[in-house]
Amino acid sequence: MGARAHAIDRMAETATPRVMIDSHCHLTDSRLHDQLTDVLARANSAGVTRIVTIGTDLEDAIDAIELSRTHDNLRCAIGIHPNHSGDAQLSDVAQLRGLQMDPSVLAIGEMGLDYHYDRVPPDHQRMIFEAQLQLARDAGKPVVIHCREAVNDTLAILKNFASIRAVFHCFTGTADEARLILDAGYLLGFTGPVTYKNNDDLRAVVKLTPLDRLLVETDAPYLSPEPVRKIKTNEPSFVVHTAGVVAMIHGVELGEVDRATTRNTLAFYGWDTKAT
Repeated sequence: MGARAHAIDRMAETATPRVMIDSHCHLTDSRLHDQLTDVLARANSAGVTRIVTIGTDLEDAIDAIELSRTHDNLRCAIGIHPNHSGDAQLSDVAQLRGLQMDPSVLAIGEMGLDYHYDRVPPDHQRMIFEAQLQLARDAGKPVVIHCREAVNDTLAILKNFASIRAVFHCFTGTADEARLILDAGYLLGFTGPVTYKNNDDLRAVVKLTPLDRLLVETDAPYLSPEPVRKIKTNEPSFVVHTAGVVAMIHGVELGEVDRATTRNTLAFYGWDTKAT
């Protein structure tokens, strides 16, 4: 039996019955898409019964929509990731306007600013970001924010789009940055890094984040959590490990985190459970 199967068995041994959502992953990535039937089966076995897959450019958006159309338990968000925005123009955002009308699209994104890598000039990132925010406002949809080393600039831009609901996905910033985001009314999404041994500062951020303002996600195929970090391809079934650490930090049962994060995710995305 392989490491992945052992990991699923460990979850089954210790888990209470759960219904969870992986609020952010990338099922169109070949590492997951090439074994999609098995990935979805393992997710279901772990109690992860709904999944939001995220598009990061136009081609990926089309793939995410097609995938979501063929699986009742999948929905998607579509957008232009800041690190993919270098070749993007405003005409690409115009194409997103048409694509987002598909009923499988619940949100716009991921979008935002990334100052960690010197891949795309900040001014160009901001132009594509603001255009997508305008689209989200016009469409009445929430947004999924990718923000790395750019919290102040991201929040400054969002101030001009006050009606938009947002989640800062895969948050790994400081407590002060988290407070700014929470005070602005947005949600925080947490991934595998909250489980890592030397990440006490991030666990302190989880502690200060109320359960009704928090989502759990994998960002699969990236950022596998402990105790399955050696499995390099992360997948939706592993979101239960992140949820378990969130429960430990908040001093509650795992089932409470399951219920809270499921409720938060459905409400944020406007996912009608009667339709699934």
